[in-house]
Amino acid sequence: MSSGTSPLAGVTVVSLEQAVAAPLATSRLADAGARVIKVERPEGDFARGYDTMADGISAYFGWLNGDKESIALDLKNPADLDVMRRLVDGADVFVQNLAVGAAGRMGLDVATLQATNPGLIVCDLSGYGPEGPYAEMKAYDLLVQAESGILSVSGAPGPFGRVGVSLVDLSTGLNAAIAIMQALYRKAQTGEGAHLETSLFASAADWMTVPLLQFEATGRGPERVGLAHPSISPYGGFETGDGDVIVISIQSDREWRTLCEGVLERPELGTDPRFATNPDRVAHRAETDGIVAEVFGGLDRDIVIGRLRAARIAFGQVNDVAGLAAHPQLRRSRTLHGAGSFQLPGPPVTTDWARTRVVPDLDQHGAAIRAELLAEAGPPAQDRTAPDTTVTQRQHETGRQHETGR
Repeated sequence: MSSGTSPLAGVTVVSLEQAVAAPLATSRLADAGARVIKVERPEGDFARGYDTMADGISAYFGWLNGDKESIALDLKNPADLDVMRRLVDGADVFVQNLAVGAAGRMGLDVATLQATNPGLIVCDLSGYGPEGPYAEMKAYDLLVQAESGILSVSGAPGPFGRVGVSLVDLSTGLNAAIAIMQALYRKAQTGEGAHLETSLFASAADWMTVPLLQFEATGRGPERVGLAHPSISPYGGFETGDGDVIVISIQSDREWRTLCEGVLERPELGTDPRFATNPDRVAHRAETDGIVAEVFGGLDRDIVIGRLRAARIAFGQVNDVAGLAAHPQLRRSRTLHGAGSFQLPGPPVTTDWARTRVVPDLDQHGAAIRAELLAEAGPPAQDRTAPDTTVTQRQHETGRQHETGR
């Protein structure tokens, strides 16, 4: 149960979003107590239709859209576009991940929006950024894993394989959430708005910093080495006698000597000049890994783990998803939706303001939001010359009620 004040209580976020990256960003804001109004196309965020794995609703959608309000708008309809503009006029944050240029063509670009709401924080998410030869290309997680080189350094030699989770989408959403919170902190101090831009490609390129620097220093990028590490040895997966795979990580020469003595039971290898330092072990990787593989392969998993624990050597077992589901360290949290509930992994950061998430149905809050806007008489949003502070105040009050009334 929540015991602390939500840090973003009173903050209103309007998000014209779909899929993964932008919804993840606004999900983090909703978790912190912001009122997040999710604007969906009339047929809904297409992530609603990905699957039915979360108690009948989409796993992606259920994970990333708890505690948001849903309103469906057809932005080709002038009346709905006016509703959109009024919403943003009264918001603290506007997030959008439309195709590059689409928001501007509807008058939802940063210059137009900040003309009537100068304190607005605008966050634009795209595939490759707003400029450059790739700006208008469609971009999805796997495509950017490929374009950024992530696939070239991932997995084992042989055919390429995608990283098994949408890490580019997820890193982009987290980058956006961090930047929005930084902008909100500055706004609280100065009243300034902000224009933030991030992209899938920029996020992926940031993750590729070390391989890029290695390439520019040596002319060669890291090779795909499966469970091994390109510059540390032994660091990788080794099969036990009963068929399990244990991954170990030796981070120092002292740990190598400990491994030789306490696990391999061959202390003389700790000072053998072929293996005494990490550069020596990398230069003789086949021999190094072969020695470890031979010992592990002659022992059952429980014996190997017992020796590793006693020697305090870092290790992990190669689990499948069933192993994660039964993992003793996995925390769970329950999320509600209109027809039931499902369990997610617990939030990655525990807080004293966390609450049970509730996933909205499509347009569940549309009538209430429209009524809220209509309660304030005024000219169309595009004709205003100053922000409608009354609407802003009403939305902030509703945000506080939203935070305390669940």
